[in-house]
Amino acid sequence: MARAPLVSLRDVRLQDGPLPLFDGVDLAIEPGQHACLVGRNGAGKSTLMKLVMGLIDADSGERAVQAGARFSYVPQEPVIIGPTLRDHATSGGADPWAADQWLETFGLDPEKPATRLSGGETRRADLARAFAEQPDLLLLDEPTNHLDILAIETLEDELKAARFAVLMVSHDRTFLERTTKRCLWLENRRVRTLDKGFKAFDAWAAKVTEEEAESLRRLTKEIERETYTFYRSITAQRTRNEGRARRLDALRQDRARRVADLPRDIQLGVDSGPTSGKLVAELKGVAKSFSSQSRSDGEGDREAVEGPVAASDRWAVEGPATRTSLQPFSTQVRRGDRLAIGGPNGAGKTTLVRLLLGEIEADAGSIRLGANLAPVYLDQARADLRSDMTLWDALTPGGGDSILVRGQSKHVAAYAKDFLFKESQLRQPVSTLSGGERNRLLLARALAQPANLLILDEPTNDLDMETLDRLEDLLEDYDGTLILVSHDRDFIDRLATSTIALNGRGDAVETPGGWTDFVAQNPGFLSPSQPEPARRLLPIADGEGDREAVEGAPQALRQSSKKLSYKDARRLEEAEREMESLPAAIETLETALADPALYTTDRKRFDKLSADLDATRARLEAAETDWLRIEEMKATLTA
Repeated sequence: MARAPLVSLRDVRLQDGPLPLFDGVDLAIEPGQHACLVGRNGAGKSTLMKLVMGLIDADSGERAVQAGARFSYVPQEPVIIGPTLRDHATSGGADPWAADQWLETFGLDPEKPATRLSGGETRRADLARAFAEQPDLLLLDEPTNHLDILAIETLEDELKAARFAVLMVSHDRTFLERTTKRCLWLENRRVRTLDKGFKAFDAWAAKVTEEEAESLRRLTKEIERETYTFYRSITAQRTRNEGRARRLDALRQDRARRVADLPRDIQLGVDSGPTSGKLVAELKGVAKSFSSQSRSDGEGDREAVEGPVAASDRWAVEGPATRTSLQPFSTQVRRGDRLAIGGPNGAGKTTLVRLLLGEIEADAGSIRLGANLAPVYLDQARADLRSDMTLWDALTPGGGDSILVRGQSKHVAAYAKDFLFKESQLRQPVSTLSGGERNRLLLARALAQPANLLILDEPTNDLDMETLDRLEDLLEDYDGTLILVSHDRDFIDRLATSTIALNGRGDAVETPGGWTDFVAQNPGFLSPSQPEPARRLLPIADGEGDREAVEGAPQALRQSSKKLSYKDARRLEEAEREMESLPAAIETLETALADPALYTTDRKRFDKLSADLDATRARLEAAETDWLRIEEMKATLTA
């Protein structure tokens, strides 16, 4: 039975300059519904979220809200309010005890000063604020930006357990597949609805697009027939059929509108430049440590000015003033490799990249670089983009009206158009561009240069899925060497030939394949070394009755946190199941490998069974280790 929507929009229209941004948008969000809003950059997703939230008004149409419904909103670029993270998390009216528990859930110290935060800390602090407000509807605009994989997985767990409604905009396919059950597609200024999760979106969208293309083909043929009949009638009768003329004009206007609505595709190209040597880089027993005054590694940059990151931040750097970023590690990057580097924020990913490029010296071991390298680096911090420079300035740092694109001169306006920029935007300051536009600008600058070594640091942030698909296609055909630093699991899986993961304790492991392959072969590698912070005691409310139960709970019960976190409780159950089932699987594999003829008669099967046996033993060992750790924690909590 359908429930009354928390919020609905009906026939909403909004003008954006000379063109309409929304032309009759209809949507409804029901209680408990987890939906994603999908669309191209510039389609108006963030604007539509603000309309749903009631932050802006439409030119026409109706917005209806269920009486008493509470909304919380995490924008694409959150602003932190107040002197501490607790002050920010309570700024929307949340109880301090709830704010503290949600900050700790997302790995943050409530007492931490709300200044000079990293992008990941800012995002997690605002997520904690939104969850602590106990909304009926939570709106998330690109919530995975700047989050590492551990933080993304924690957010996924919390959303899957949540009973409130969620509307989210994200480019992260894996995240959407795991958290959504409805898709809202903003295309051609209207919203289409699919009552299935994001896994079904691509096939559905492709079918809709093909149906519309076929409809446009039929319309074109009809115009051709009408045009032929209309002018033959004039020739024969010397009189104009006004009704037929109006029909022909209406058909032509309809086709012109449909053609204008066809989305433009970004035009990406890359030149691998001169051929590098077969060896790109080689590390042998390389180790690196940093003091609190010299640390320089993405999320860890703040240590240089603020001192060590708080120990409560389990996604960032922990420990003393001198910290091991990389224990002795060896690897080799060869021409044509597609190497992905992943791990928690502050774990040393940027440090490893700089070691591979020879930009910093190792404390121990040796680094050898290949010959004839022509690297290009796409920096996640967008440090090269000053807010006061215009898009034109950013594309032509040497001045003039043309840019050298892979050895050929091209007018700056034409090149900007390849990356979906309008000519009117060329003189606008970079500060006015959206996150997706700034990332496209960085891509435009990077891909203009010939490069036999591409280093892309978080290239997927703020890009829409169509642009990501184009970028993936480009990189798949790229015959140079790719080093990819990313938290986007799907992007890594599609591109990487090998993956290096760092766990923030100095350990590094390399595995053939993408992120899914790494996780399967290295269970528990990224698990926090310390117990997770205490979690909220009571579940998020769903309806006024549940909210009263939470708000009316005794103070001692509110403040109590003596229970396992949701994640630990789930891992305990999983570990117990694995400890029961894996010994039998190991015995089966050992029995198969005991066949003396297997090695000589079927070497491939022998190798596969051996690898499966090693992986299964590792899983059992990890399960036993996690079970002991969590049981000890459980005993401490109940003591």
